[in-house]
Amino acid sequence: MKSIEIKAKERKEIGKKATKQLRKEENVPCVLYGQEKENIHFYAHRNNFRKLVYTPNSYIVNLDIDGKKCQAILKDIDFHPVTDDIQHIDFYRIDTSRAFKIPVPVKTSGLSKGVKAGGVLQVNRRKLLVKATADNMPDYIDIDVTDLGIGEAVRINDLNEMYDNLEFLDPQSVVVTVNVTRLAKSTGALTDEEEGEEGEAGEEEPTTEK
Repeated sequence: MKSIEIKAKERKEIGKKATKQLRKEENVPCVLYGQEKENIHFYAHRNNFRKLVYTPNSYIVNLDIDGKKCQAILKDIDFHPVTDDIQHIDFYRIDTSRAFKIPVPVKTSGLSKGVKAGGVLQVNRRKLLVKATADNMPDYIDIDVTDLGIGEAVRINDLNEMYDNLEFLDPQSVVVTVNVTRLAKSTGALTDEEEGEEGEAGEEEPTTEK
């Protein structure tokens, strides 16, 4: 999995007044926790977080806080409701030799036979929560949709054979599906069997990520 380095400074004061001053200076207050170790409050200029935050990718973060180094993942982030500026970030310590959980982006490859028949490909999950060690954690989950017909879907548990070193959570969740379109119906592109499959897939509600 990709990694990114962020250099920061430890906070000496963590009250509201000090926090307000940090933000005024375009810094982002952060906290590092986890692994049953003491929490560390720190900060860095907001530009240091752009490559980490404004991207579909997930990263292992190599934190350097006044020379103290550790590895972590971005756990939570708060944005200003009006300006959308980063207000606060939570980081969680990880031990890369042990399995940890992190959202991994989903990418599709191939041209679905269902799309060729007039259907439309829908990606319901842009990221999947995955548990693995750093050595086994991929940069993204690649789903080959070539054989996916109209009304057919790929669920998380279908990925277990492809990625046997990963543990996927929420295994019944639909990741990708090919939905029928009015054009496919009007041109008679659907067979009776595909129409039945589309009806079954239509019962699945797309999962919305937070």
